[in-house]
Amino acid sequence: MKYKTLILGYGNPDRGDDGVALFILNHLIAQKRHTPINLLETGFSILNESIDLWYNLQLVPEISEILAKYQRAVFIDAHTGKIQEDLKISEIKPYYQNSPLTHHSTPASCLSLAQGLFGSAPKSILVSVRGYQFNFTNNLSNKTKGLAIKASEYILNWINTLNE
Repeated sequence: MKYKTLILGYGNPDRGDDGVALFILNHLIAQKRHTPINLLETGFSILNESIDLWYNLQLVPEISEILAKYQRAVFIDAHTGKIQEDLKISEIKPYYQNSPLTHHSTPASCLSLAQGLFGSAPKSILVSVRGYQFNFTNNLSNKTKGLAIKASEYILNWINTLNE
């Protein structure tokens, strides 16, 4: 059975390694498509018949309506040294969390909104990649770039395993 998967990347590409999600999405595009896509301009694109891509600077509650249409979702973000693993993969369950920030949502909150408002939330994972530098640049550090390539491979393997 083929599952439809949404890969969601978020983070600021002008803050160094915080742009790792956009790097990963662009890496997937380079591997799977002949035509380049500028996700900074479009925000959403079809990668192939089973994978769609979404990118934004941050998660927003409005994504919940889109999430409800998918069977699988992969959230991609950067993390700092507070998480021990360089590449942390974790399953996400719908769980609403209040945020002290007015324009900030967590993956679990987006899934909770999808479930509560639209009756469905996809099976989801969070792929969190360690960032080493977050200064004003649109380049990744070499260490984070290496981890991003590994994360891309993991994501494609996860999707392919589910679609077998």
